[in-house]
Amino acid sequence: MTRFVLHRIGFYVLIAVLLAFFTVPLLWLASAPFTSDPTYQVRLPDFTSENFRAILDNPYALGSLWNSVVLAAGTAVLVVVFAALAAYALSRVRLPGRDALLYTLLLLSSIITGTAAMVPLFQLAVELHLIDSQLGLILIMTGGLLPAAIFMMKDFMDSTPKSYEESARVFGASPLQIVRHVVVPLVRPGLATIAVWAVANVWGNFLMPYLLLSDVEKQPAAVIMYTLYTEGGQANIKLLATFGLLYSVPVVLMYLFVSKKYGFRFHGGIKR
Repeated sequence: MTRFVLHRIGFYVLIAVLLAFFTVPLLWLASAPFTSDPTYQVRLPDFTSENFRAILDNPYALGSLWNSVVLAAGTAVLVVVFAALAAYALSRVRLPGRDALLYTLLLLSSIITGTAAMVPLFQLAVELHLIDSQLGLILIMTGGLLPAAIFMMKDFMDSTPKSYEESARVFGASPLQIVRHVVVPLVRPGLATIAVWAVANVWGNFLMPYLLLSDVEKQPAAVIMYTLYTEGGQANIKLLATFGLLYSVPVVLMYLFVSKKYGFRFHGGIKR
């Protein structure tokens, strides 16, 4: 009995430590922007707005957030569209070595990351005149995310019944009409999951925009945040905390909206 009680106490202590480990940084992020003199400690805020006015005075802060939205939205749209079409084709067409191709793409996308392939990607961007171009950065990040997106999306496509498509085909629907009006409504949870996953990957990406975008007016928030330091390399806690809160809010709101509307389920829209 004593051993059981000690095990339960140890379990709850461990859970409390883990909760504190993840909760304290969030409490700091929520309180520091509203504190006139924030430190690395979590303190009750005095609800000042000076930090937000300081961020508004920064000529690149708000513009960088808009750049992040453009890059994340553009990449997410391309990833969702191309992944859905490729996954549908791989799900419905029996190709020799199809599964091996999928696992190979997933393996290569995991091993050859953007960091490892940075030199050839940079040379390719130079040859195609895509340096300092947001479109070029969107295309490069789309290519990096597509293999894993196709692999995940195929699971949703496999779980949708083919009888719906056959019925639409009998009534004369074209393949694109079948995809648009039959398949897409059934796999909307999968499309939402892929979109959120793509946005999260692009939103926090620092290396690619830092190397491919030299114009500070085109750089996203992940890169501009790096400039919120003093010349001596010390963090400007006021600006970093406030900008970090603004930087986090769009992704959190998107996640809550998509989770409430569709949920994150790794199966299609029809239960069989």
